[in-house]
Amino acid sequence: MVCIATFYSHFGAMRFKKACDRRGAPARLMPVPRDLSSSCGTCVRYESDVPCPTERWPEELEQAVAVTEEGYRPLYRAARS
Repeated sequence: MVCIATFYSHFGAMRFKKACDRRGAPARLMPVPRDLSSSCGTCVRYESDVPCPTERWPEELEQAVAVTEEGYRPLYRAARS
């Protein structure tokens, strides 16, 4: 499954990418697609068999979506306001 995770900070995106790499989930930093909003403008595109390739969703995460033929399917959204 191909997923995109957006973050509140660039640092959060970099930490998540490194965590994905450590767990063998291919990941790369990239600009956030127009259809998704983000506080920092940087997201992580990753591939994984499970929605969260790390032990748990990090606090810096804004949202995670699966990329589908129909668009984006929500996987996680932070409760922050």
